[in-house]
Amino acid sequence: MKVDKDRQMVVLEEEFQNISPEELKMELPERQPRFVVYSYKYMHDDGRVSYPLCFIFSSPVGCKPEQQMMYAGSKNRLVQTAELTKVFEIRTTEDLTEAWLQEKLSFFR
Repeated sequence: MKVDKDRQMVVLEEEFQNISPEELKMELPERQPRFVVYSYKYMHDDGRVSYPLCFIFSSPVGCKPEQQMMYAGSKNRLVQTAELTKVFEIRTTEDLTEAWLQEKLSFFR
């Protein structure tokens, strides 16, 4: 999702199905912020499988300050409205890997 500056609202930019974190990072712009809601198949240590809904705020280093402020100002409201509890931030698209996501989700066990 991205912030539409002219309409002052968050809009769906693209939707993907059956995409890995590594494939997803290739779709994210390297110099523009984005919001991602990602359903991930998480294998727990005890063999259980869950599908947590993760909110990922991609806020790359080098973004225009105006963009950073627009996205930062929209983030909390979007998270609250969607009632998302697994909220993460990346500062470079290279951080978005399966290992990174598993590490972040292991906190929630």
